[in-house]
Amino acid sequence: MIILLWVVLTPLALGLLALGLLFTTAVVRGFAKGARADPDAAGTAARATALGLLGAERQHTELAAPLPPAVAVAVAAAPAGEWEPAAELLDAAAAARDWERRSFLCEQFADLAAEDDGWLRAWEEARPGDPGAALVRARGTVFLAWKVRGSGRAADTTQEQFEGFRRVLARSREEHVRAVALAPVDDPSPYVGEIWTAIGLGLPHDEVRRVWREIADRAPQHYEAAFSALQYWCAKWCGSAESARAFAVRAAAGAPPGSLMTAFPLIAHFEHDESDSTDVDRTPEMFAAVDAALADVAAADPAHPRLPEVRHLLAYYLYLQDRWDEALVQFRLVDGYVGALPWRYKGDPAAEFCRMRDESARYAGAG
Repeated sequence: MIILLWVVLTPLALGLLALGLLFTTAVVRGFAKGARADPDAAGTAARATALGLLGAERQHTELAAPLPPAVAVAVAAAPAGEWEPAAELLDAAAAARDWERRSFLCEQFADLAAEDDGWLRAWEEARPGDPGAALVRARGTVFLAWKVRGSGRAADTTQEQFEGFRRVLARSREEHVRAVALAPVDDPSPYVGEIWTAIGLGLPHDEVRRVWREIADRAPQHYEAAFSALQYWCAKWCGSAESARAFAVRAAAGAPPGSLMTAFPLIAHFEHDESDSTDVDRTPEMFAAVDAALADVAAADPAHPRLPEVRHLLAYYLYLQDRWDEALVQFRLVDGYVGALPWRYKGDPAAEFCRMRDESARYAGAG
């Protein structure tokens, strides 16, 4: 009997141990990467302060960069029931055919609607069939679904949460169909939210390929759309490391300078990097990828809404490659905000950002 129990329980125990190790690795993945013992931590911190760099307590953890003033005004006005500033911004982006900005605006307002949609309902009542309102409603429902699910691991998520998550996401599919029907014919924005619905529901690859074709026909270098699709193809969702990297390479290939599409090979690498060594970040291929992204950033429109996100990623990889001066340039340009990759995957985003930034400041100019 004892032998039988040993035979039955040992694989189970080993499996649970493996899951525990996997979870621990996922939690700390990258946290210690590049960490070095600092014999003069006080001096490093003092140098950062002297350079005017902000402490961890002054880092905004929800945003990658400050919102443009008009967007900040609209975001502040909405909870008070004033939907007009949001509507005007979305209308202006559509008139300018600035689909990157329109999708960025939608994301900001959808997040608000997922918390309280009273202002959005007022907008819908005042302007039935408004394309901007329909877009925010559909994307806001996706945000709401993820809030219903919660941010915990699957093991810590209740059956009721899962059922609510799927139910709300199913509703978002219908709302995206309506948003597409109302949107300007060349607007890819409604399809971006569809990708996140597909991620949550685990929809088949062919469905996401269909959505991606709709996007590519309208805006083949749409950063947020490509970021969303890359997430779908990652191993943690519906794809694999190979499919994510293949998508990233295709997205970057032939993209015009300033499109920021060269960030995607770096993101695919980050999403599947389980190493605690910087060796994998210092290969000739990775140096070339970082250089390509640097050139892309230099050519980008300073008002591109996703530019700060790429700067965060560059700061991280330049640090890992001991390119202190170049890293410090990027760190300084985004200082005060850590709501972006890679920091939002860290246990303490602000502390990790400041550690790498301050070390870059310490060694910058020493070469």
